[in-house]
Amino acid sequence: MKAVILLAALLGVVFATDNININNQGNDGGSVHQTVNIDNHNNIANINHYDGWNSWNSMWDYGNGLFAVRLMATRHCVVSRMNRNVVPTLEQLQRASQEKQDPNAPPPKSLSYTITQTKVKNVGQFGNHIESLCKGVPTFYAQENQGAGSFVNLRGCANLGILRFLGISLCGNIGC
Repeated sequence: MKAVILLAALLGVVFATDNININNQGNDGGSVHQTVNIDNHNNIANINHYDGWNSWNSMWDYGNGLFAVRLMATRHCVVSRMNRNVVPTLEQLQRASQEKQDPNAPPPKSLSYTITQTKVKNVGQFGNHIESLCKGVPTFYAQENQGAGSFVNLRGCANLGILRFLGISLCGNIGC
């Protein structure tokens, strides 16, 4: 009986996680590489973007409706609420591994966030997954910008592209 339970648990872990690798050629001839690890059991996705000094890691916690990005260039983390109307679902991320990119597809949706100047004191409040990503580095909260005038007086933006689904700008004066 224990063997059956162990086998079922192992199969659950195997079927609960999908890994997606996307390689893109940058405009300057450089190589950009993204990996996506999806954990359906915990309802999270971990997206890693490898692009030299512009590399970043992110954790998308669908259960708590939060995402965090660790920016390698500035050694900061940024946490915000997930806009579920724009952010791709776990199922969409899973399908991305099985589909070829359509060169005629419309440009990805984009979101802009303003990073607050207040440091987060307790990263653990965002859950274990985001805490493990951001622990030990200064972490800030970001708020989604609404409306056309939201880009006024924003400095220091980091632009992130999540596969071919979403563009995100994180703007603020934390050294981005």
